[in-house]
Amino acid sequence: MLGICRGRRKFLAASLTLLCIPAITWLYLFAGSLEDGKPVSLSPLESQPHSPRYTASSQRDRESLEVRMREVEEENRALRRQLSLAQGRGPAHRRGNHSKTYSMEEGTGDSENLRAGIVAGNSSECGQQPVVEKCETIHVAIVCAGYNASRDVVTLVKSVLFHRRNPLHFHLIADSIAEQILATLFQTWMVPAVRVDFYNADELKSEVSWIPNKHYSGIYGLMKLVLTKTLPANLERVIVLDTDITFATDIAELWAVFHKFKGQQVLGLVENQSDWYLGNLWKNHRPWPALGRGYNTGVILLLLDKLRKMKWEQMWRLTAERELMGMLSTSLADQDIFNAVIKQNPFLVYQLPCFWNVQLSDHTRSEQCYRDVSDLKLQKQLSELDEDDLCYEFRRERFTVHRTHLYFLHYEYEPASDNTAVTLVAQLSMDRLQMLEAICKHWEGPISLALYLSDAEAQQFLRYAQGSEVLMGRHNVAYHIVYKEGQFYPVNLLRNVAMKHVGTPYMFLSDIDFLPMYGLYEYLRKSVIQLDLANTKKAMIVPAFETLRYRLSFPKSKAELLSMLDMGTLFTFRYHVWTKGHAPTNFAKWRTATTPYRVEWEADFEPYVVVRRDCPEYDRRFVGFGWNKVAHIMELDAQEYEFIVLPNAYMIHMPHAPSFDITKFRSNKQYRICLKTLKEEFQQDMSRRYGFAALKYLTAENNS
Repeated sequence: MLGICRGRRKFLAASLTLLCIPAITWLYLFAGSLEDGKPVSLSPLESQPHSPRYTASSQRDRESLEVRMREVEEENRALRRQLSLAQGRGPAHRRGNHSKTYSMEEGTGDSENLRAGIVAGNSSECGQQPVVEKCETIHVAIVCAGYNASRDVVTLVKSVLFHRRNPLHFHLIADSIAEQILATLFQTWMVPAVRVDFYNADELKSEVSWIPNKHYSGIYGLMKLVLTKTLPANLERVIVLDTDITFATDIAELWAVFHKFKGQQVLGLVENQSDWYLGNLWKNHRPWPALGRGYNTGVILLLLDKLRKMKWEQMWRLTAERELMGMLSTSLADQDIFNAVIKQNPFLVYQLPCFWNVQLSDHTRSEQCYRDVSDLKLQKQLSELDEDDLCYEFRRERFTVHRTHLYFLHYEYEPASDNTAVTLVAQLSMDRLQMLEAICKHWEGPISLALYLSDAEAQQFLRYAQGSEVLMGRHNVAYHIVYKEGQFYPVNLLRNVAMKHVGTPYMFLSDIDFLPMYGLYEYLRKSVIQLDLANTKKAMIVPAFETLRYRLSFPKSKAELLSMLDMGTLFTFRYHVWTKGHAPTNFAKWRTATTPYRVEWEADFEPYVVVRRDCPEYDRRFVGFGWNKVAHIMELDAQEYEFIVLPNAYMIHMPHAPSFDITKFRSNKQYRICLKTLKEEFQQDMSRRYGFAALKYLTAENNS
């Protein structure tokens, strides 16, 4: 990715250069014009070819010096132009209903004006072939509302980033759902020289709510009309994009088109590629007025400063009011009103080449607009750590920032009025996708899932979910995509992402390979009240069992489970390989227990628990396999949580192939050494945080 200029340093450097270059140039030329200590004339009129001292070599030297002098003079003129442009740009100020601003890279951008929010002016020298300076910020505005549109915006932004060379400033007019999703996405997306401002779309509804709109975009489809009023007053130009746009070239090429605007041209639009505005699609088809085929507003270049001077707000409102008297409503949202204004004022529009907005819907002429583009690749920058450390790869994972897309699918949940609702929390990768439907059948309450996927896998998951009646029938399941980065599975990061976005007072911290007993959700809600979880620090333990059979007749009661346990169909979890992990649950006592009972923490204890939403997060240093849950339970114990085993609750682990990380743990000695090192460092951190109370963890570890 190309570096981004620093404005003030650039201004100072330009000033010093203007002062120094003339002096240096003439010194250089004067020194170069001396021959044997005597000055040599550079003028062709003064040259003496008949002189014995005049040679072909000296002639070439003189010509070379003359060329160099002209080059330096030209550079001087260019620097003066840049300096005058820099002096003409005023400081940036932001106004409007901004809610938040995010920058992808601290300290990047075109001068401190960019860090303030806007680079005023955005102008560059205009020649026969207009270009965009590499430090010039390109401003892009997008209206986005809801879960589906947020997902589309990600595809749009990725396509822009893939080809771009310039710093970008996205202006997102978003509802609360889209802002939550996209704010997290941009905060966790480590792309340099990208800035994001959010504008509250709900505050703009009153500006356009008076316009009846039949288009599926609803009220948000009209908000591009009020961008002159919404965006900062000193922002002069902006590219406006629909969420379903995908870029196939550098967006700077589109930005350069602003230089081609002449006269009163303030709107850059592509001609509509369908026959909609010709009014011949069906009998009695009556579209809004338009100039010829009309223009499509999926891509718009707006000269905001000129539009404001023309009183754009008044212009489009008067046009809309007049046309609505006969049309009653819009069919294509803002596009109808833009076209009606252009019909009355054709001088406003600059027609863009059709390849800038290829419309791939039915009955269009899009095949006339294809063009070839070249590919550019983004380069990722990794944090610098001590590469001599044998556990370097483990430590790097802890600080890796993963791009995160919250609520990848539609999510809707109405909180329970009694404040007893419990959200099942889990994480998974693509190879555990088949567990989702089964879990949804066993657990009717809300679910928060973090999925670790590549971009391609995210699309596969989308198709899988949309093809599942079970998953599409559940709107209280939140799917948060954490995109793959690095060589280890960031299990605790995933758990933290899923936990952070729980909307209920309590959480059931589970794993994707477990099926909860039927009715566990309602049982836990009653237990929350019984054990007064709201006012006490308790962790309710759900005893864990496992089967080695891929086909299992799931027990419908504790009595049936005990019978299967006696027959060898079921086992206590990890009985064969890691007894210590769940032994403190005291399964012998659980067999006959009818009331909840307390157990004490022991080394390597890692039960599955129900806790309040405000419980500590998982420690991110543990990635892949080993100690990820153990460390969390130790933290709960250090914070004086009571561990209470529920007598009539259970969950069963279903068999699956070993994960890639457990295979590495078993086969790689260095993996095990690093895990041991991380454990020791974690225990030292515990001692620092909890003092004398944490000594028991060191003692227990030494005795285990």
